[in-house]
Amino acid sequence: MYTLQNELLKIAVKQSGAELCAIDAVNNSNAFMWNADPEIWANFAPNLFPIIGALKDNTMTFEGGKYNMTKHGIIRNNTAIKLEEQTDNTLSFSLHYSEDTLKQYPFKFKFTIAFELLENTIKVTHIVENLDDTTLYFSVGGHPAFKCPIYKNEDYNDYYLEFEQKETAESYALNMDSGLVTDNSFPVISDGNKIPLHYDLFKQDALIFKDLKSRKVALKSKINGNILTVDYPEFPYLGVWAKPNADYVCIEPWLGVADHENHNQDFKTKEGIQTLDSKQTFKASYVIEIDKKHLV
Repeated sequence: MYTLQNELLKIAVKQSGAELCAIDAVNNSNAFMWNADPEIWANFAPNLFPIIGALKDNTMTFEGGKYNMTKHGIIRNNTAIKLEEQTDNTLSFSLHYSEDTLKQYPFKFKFTIAFELLENTIKVTHIVENLDDTTLYFSVGGHPAFKCPIYKNEDYNDYYLEFEQKETAESYALNMDSGLVTDNSFPVISDGNKIPLHYDLFKQDALIFKDLKSRKVALKSKINGNILTVDYPEFPYLGVWAKPNADYVCIEPWLGVADHENHNQDFKTKEGIQTLDSKQTFKASYVIEIDKKHLV
């Protein structure tokens, strides 16, 4: 477990999967991350690479080869990822390709996830380096789970998400058995910017947005106002999810999405897949900002 602290916040990142596992106020008892209760969902904020969600039959093909990879890829819970650098306000973790990764993902890469604590913000940066001689195909994304309610005088129904712009948006439905994207969708927002949270919201799994105008969303309480915002200017997809009846919400900036149930499993044609030329480097960041009024 590695920590960073300033006068407002203390964050913790566990070595396994380089997973952000705590955002705590220094001056009071407020905690903003889900506690990874193993009876409900035993994760805090998995890092997603080189896929988002599930592959069809957990399998992809690439230039004649066939590869098996579980949901969300090879970083989540990976004990091979190591601390690369720590400064007063940054932590950086990396994973290099290996014989083990090449069996699942046929590319030579270095993946780095970096955390920067600055005042009341945490910047999370994904860095992908293509060490191969050919084009690298990949997705990256975040999966941070935020605790709600924060205060004892609130309940889950007091919380809502508020986007920076008015939206008319549908969620793309998942096949509940396979976890794959279907052709079906259902309306979530109609000329508005709010999604009220309630325990039935995720009975059909995650909300998946492909075409939001907004690149910033706030978690707010009807009683205690703005709690935090997630700013994700470089991520065109957004997932919102929680286990039913659980006191958290995941706000998930994505560069990619789960396979469509009719996909041919060719990794090159996967929706949302990114490409990176040989010896090149890719970066994408999102920022979590905790409202200062909850830190005094």
